[in-house]
Amino acid sequence: MNIRPFSESDRSAVIALWQACELTRPWNNPDLDISRKLTVQPELFLIGELQGEVVASVMGGYDGHRGSVFYLAVSPQYQRQGFGRLLMARIEELLVAMGCPKLNIAVRTSNEKVLSFYRKEGYSTDGVISLGKRLIPDV
Repeated sequence: MNIRPFSESDRSAVIALWQACELTRPWNNPDLDISRKLTVQPELFLIGELQGEVVASVMGGYDGHRGSVFYLAVSPQYQRQGFGRLLMARIEELLVAMGCPKLNIAVRTSNEKVLSFYRKEGYSTDGVISLGKRLIPDV
């Protein structure tokens, strides 16, 4: 799998990937999420491709205190082949190069499959509760 930065020509394929991986929600417009990401640290929005086909993605960020990862996705037909691990290793490498000391990842508590993946990658549950507040509605 070739890992590279997101390109505008990837937009529809990435949205389709996120939908296939059931990452989209009605209150989060994926097209707007991409547009927003491209204004802040676009170099932390990575694509995995095989023979020119977008098969994976990860969106990272660093605020000077903590790193974050969202939209880690691997096309269902390519899951369990190490592609998610490769993308996470690359985003971790980029964050470390920026001086990021810790990475936080938000996973829905009902998504045991994804929680298992991250646990195998060395992540553990922090003793915190993630709170959110919508500032700009997408719908």
